[in-house]
Amino acid sequence: MTKLKYNIPEPLTTLLEEKRSLYGLRTYISLFSSAGVGCYGFKQENYHCIATVELLERRLRIQQYNQKCIYNSGYICGDMTAQETKDKVFEQLYMWKRNYNIQEPDVIIATPPCQGMSVANHKKGDELKRNSLVVESIVMIRKIKPKFFIFENVRAFLSSVCTDIDGKDKAIRQAIETDLSREYNILYRVINFKDYGNPSSRTRTLVLGVRKDIKDITPLDIFPDKQPERTLRQVIGHLPSLKVMGESSPNDIYHNFRSYSPQMESWIADIKEGQSAFGNTDPTKIPHRIKDGKVVYNAQKNGDKYTRQCWDRVASYWFPLFMNIAS
Repeated sequence: MTKLKYNIPEPLTTLLEEKRSLYGLRTYISLFSSAGVGCYGFKQENYHCIATVELLERRLRIQQYNQKCIYNSGYICGDMTAQETKDKVFEQLYMWKRNYNIQEPDVIIATPPCQGMSVANHKKGDELKRNSLVVESIVMIRKIKPKFFIFENVRAFLSSVCTDIDGKDKAIRQAIETDLSREYNILYRVINFKDYGNPSSRTRTLVLGVRKDIKDITPLDIFPDKQPERTLRQVIGHLPSLKVMGESSPNDIYHNFRSYSPQMESWIADIKEGQSAFGNTDPTKIPHRIKDGKVVYNAQKNGDKYTRQCWDRVASYWFPLFMNIAS
């Protein structure tokens, strides 16, 4: 591997002070990182990102905007199945080892693509290849040997089938156990994130691994503490009401009224809290599309789709890719 020369950016006073502290620098690597939401909490807890890998550049730009990495070379846009991408991760790790005496990162967090496993995806094809991307994360964990690792994914993650390192098809849980359990104590949990501070109901799988030579910490020790769930009113009730599609709050770009087809707005205009547009008695207000001049009614596959949310309940998770207009 080619050895690269690095110029330490200024100012890095805080970084250098942490290096000299009792605990040293706290670091992590993020794989399949998307826009970086899943690992932004590490930044908030003063962990430093050695490398973050994402296939789509526009998602990586969001991470750059949030200044997740100290070095620009830490933002790696690439395919995790490509050796070139893996080499870039190791180049960053080498640089941190040389400059800051980091022997291994504290954490590797991996959130591989979940569309092949998600119950919300009703257009699945042959998903074995996409599900098997998790194995790329397993390979990196075996090579880098972080103190801890985290997998976060959909409810069906562990039972989904992948092609493992040995070329055999098996459940993802079995692949993790086979490839990592000799060196790591591993905890598997399916939880609802609403019980841990998330503002909406979202069932996810967490897999936590702790290297076995770390004798005084178990996966249960690092498992998150429960928090009181929050209602929709508690989460967004203070925000100003937006009346026009396409409108955004002048004070918060993330508070916006997404533009939809006007007919979709009419579907939910008259329904009450907790009711779905699929229950409309007016056939023109039941979700539908026009195909070859004929009305084709949409299938009701996701229970909260086209449903008016309840102010004083925990919000349902919103599936933006499926045009889930819900008020």
